[in-house]
Amino acid sequence: MAPVNKYQFLDYLESRVEGHLQEAIKIFQNEIEAVLLQAAPNGGWSIAQCLDHLNGYGHFYLPLIASELQKPQLKPASEIFKSSWLGSYFTRMMEPSTGTKKFKAFKNHVPPPNLDAPVVVAEFIQQQENLLAYLKQARHVDLDTIKLPLSITKLIKLKLGDVFQFLIAHNERHLLQAKRNLAPVVKNQTHTA
Repeated sequence: MAPVNKYQFLDYLESRVEGHLQEAIKIFQNEIEAVLLQAAPNGGWSIAQCLDHLNGYGHFYLPLIASELQKPQLKPASEIFKSSWLGSYFTRMMEPSTGTKKFKAFKNHVPPPNLDAPVVVAEFIQQQENLLAYLKQARHVDLDTIKLPLSITKLIKLKLGDVFQFLIAHNERHLLQAKRNLAPVVKNQTHTA
């Protein structure tokens, strides 16, 4: 990936997170629990499971991001961000437009079927609000020099900018999956009326 202006990059990521936040509030926040917990017609995850899966990643990455953002910066922050090849690869795998291959979730990220759906939705919304705040704070740090371990292995670290990109692409992927679960529910309800 070519170097990009950090501020434009963060603006773009903020707009995506704002969209995810608004969707979660509009579509899922007031949905009945039965709809949120209904498994996908193909046997896939329910809406609540999709969001719980994302919350699991948030539990890992958001505290690390918050901790790094609070550390004093040793040098002036660059106005440029350049994604690493590994960061670009992981992001492309998760982006709905470029990552069309399906992946099996890592064992520690598989959500249980019995969830308190309203709590899961509320937590997802809170995490998106936190992520927005961290993106705003990131304007004052160097996105290239701060590195965070991956949730699957502490041996590999990604640049903060890459972690933001990956998380947001991953959120988008599973929000689309969750929204696909709504169409069959609506169709079934209209047939029974």
